[in-house]
Amino acid sequence: MAKRVTVQADLTSQELHDHYRSATNSVERTHWHILWLMKEGHTPDEIASLLGYTARWVRTIVQRWNRAGEQGIVDHRLTLKGAPCLLSVEQQQELDHALDQPPADGGLWNGPKVAAWMAQRLGRPVDPRLGWEYLQRLGRSTCVLRPQHEQSDQGAQQALKKTARGGRKAARAVSRSPD
Repeated sequence: MAKRVTVQADLTSQELHDHYRSATNSVERTHWHILWLMKEGHTPDEIASLLGYTARWVRTIVQRWNRAGEQGIVDHRLTLKGAPCLLSVEQQQELDHALDQPPADGGLWNGPKVAAWMAQRLGRPVDPRLGWEYLQRLGRSTCVLRPQHEQSDQGAQQALKKTARGGRKAARAVSRSPD
């Protein structure tokens, strides 16, 4: 059987409810909701079914509250450091300068080419998606002009752009006229 857990707080049920209602962060709001319902006399199993969590998580939140008070129930995701950048600031600047020049194989820079450049500098494989991410991080893109068909008629295209109704007639007239 699960260990019985109770909310050890000087706050009344109404004060916990007020904290729950005034919380702006959704995670902290849920934590206050759990504490309020526990103070009201609900069991962890009841609270879990009401809020969509497990009874174990409800007990964890109550234990955090009992141990650390309000600091225990804040949204800890905001304090997580996250993974460090793969490239140092100097390497990012070097990449930015490299992107000003055409790539070694010609063409345009894209995610796989940036990933290959990074792999060469880092001495390990780099996923092409990460190359694209670094392109975006540096404010770059692979935007290019739309390809033109070699046999396209510029006059007909311009006539079509004028207006939808008149453009079609003009385009037909241009395409029927002998050159």
